[in-house]
Amino acid sequence: MKEDIIVKVNQAEKEVQEIFFKIDKVCEQNSLKVMKAFQNQKISESHFHSTTGYGYDDIGRDSIEKIYTEIFKAEDALVRSQFISGSHALTVCLFGILRPGDILMSITGTPYDTLHEVIGIKDNDSSLKSFGIQYEQIDLKDDDFDYDKIQKVIHNKQIKAIEIQRSKGYSTRKSIRIEQIKKVIQFIKKINPNIIIMVDNCYCEFVDTIEPIEVGADLIVGSLIKNLGGGIAPNGAYIVGRKDLIHLCSERLNLPGEAKEVGPSLSMNKLILQGLYMAPSVVSNALKVAVLTSKVMANMGYEVEPRYDEKRADIVESIIFHNKDLLIRFVQGIQMGSLIDSYVIPEASDMPGYDDQVIMASGSFTQGSSIEFSCDGPIREPYVAYLQGSLTYEYGKLGIIRAISNLVK
Repeated sequence: MKEDIIVKVNQAEKEVQEIFFKIDKVCEQNSLKVMKAFQNQKISESHFHSTTGYGYDDIGRDSIEKIYTEIFKAEDALVRSQFISGSHALTVCLFGILRPGDILMSITGTPYDTLHEVIGIKDNDSSLKSFGIQYEQIDLKDDDFDYDKIQKVIHNKQIKAIEIQRSKGYSTRKSIRIEQIKKVIQFIKKINPNIIIMVDNCYCEFVDTIEPIEVGADLIVGSLIKNLGGGIAPNGAYIVGRKDLIHLCSERLNLPGEAKEVGPSLSMNKLILQGLYMAPSVVSNALKVAVLTSKVMANMGYEVEPRYDEKRADIVESIIFHNKDLLIRFVQGIQMGSLIDSYVIPEASDMPGYDDQVIMASGSFTQGSSIEFSCDGPIREPYVAYLQGSLTYEYGKLGIIRAISNLVK
């Protein structure tokens, strides 16, 4: 590692200590929420045992869902290893609550790439569109909701559900803060209280002390190989919210008539509980790495989003290179700075669910786990690297030093 890079990173680290202190206080409050939920459910070693087959009477699985219900202040929860990803959970949610003739609307622009074929933005015979479910879209306006257009569409069309994607995905917009979520939900519910508000909460859990259910969302969805898995859960996702809607989602995931009563935990209960136990601390570490990256890269003259001192909605840090080669070198440097597969040199390639080639660095113990130290980006203008995660701050810091060294060599 280059000595001058180490000096730059150490200097940036000194300049962000006040931000780190604020992150620690949020971590403390979220840890208290988790502690209380575990204690209220009287979690013991007996909850670590698992079921097979149909999964009847799985006390660990059922207690996990009660814990999630309490933490998110929801009516019910569906937390299952049968979900293979956050996108899968979102798909189950959409197919669970929508029926032919219904209209789904996104008010945060085009959803994440992996949902395009789910919705029917990109043709697929298994999409919502193929089942007669219509789709409307309203783009953000100056990184906030376009209230005028939202009001106009709601007045003119019978919208069944509205989807809000908090994290930026592969876009250059800002991620959506909880205050913005609260304001727009109040606005929508005043016009039509029956519209279902579904929030894609991926990358956002425990970044703040308040979650979207607390400000009026009907459903929120997220992945266990992101924030709430704490780097321990090897797969799975969650849906929390209104009890009647959770029932519909569970019948879609499993089968009508059996809903949440089935679904074996298959030795996952302990891992999901441990991951949630670690999640506030792991998210705190990921945020500190993002803040440090933002500060040091800005100090070096690169365009970043968000700035180190901005209030954050998620764990993602964007570095805008405006240069294909710089993007590739930075992502390759992140891989070099990882503990797993550090010898591998990532190359841009086609990936299922993405329109553009993607370069992805992920030195993780769990495939695709973006709460672990990872970085990726589509090969398209303006050539943005999306950095997220790090189970510990120290490994993240060392990884950033390695990435910057590779960038400037």
